Amino acid sequence: MNLAAYSPPAGAGEILGILAWCATAAGVAGLLIVGINMAIQLNRGEPGEGAAHFRGIFFVTLGCLVASSAGPLVAALGDLSLLGP
Repeated sequence: MNLAAYSPPAGAGEILGILAWCATAAGVAGLLIVGINMAIQLNRGEPGEGAAHFRGIFFVTLGCLVASSAGPLVAALGDLSLLGP
């Protein structure tokens, strides 16, 4: 079975670069929003559960990890010719 090597289009690197910048900006915004929610709850006298805040931080971090791994995955899968026939 001969697998043809996938070669991404010419603008794929630029699109993935823009995606990485947007994911970084969304991650920073997400952490700011979680921090603002923590501050508002503390100001109201509702400390809230610690797990709720950590869950928000976890989801923001997981989203950033998934978005930032798109570029390396395309680069790694684009060079399948190393596997041989």
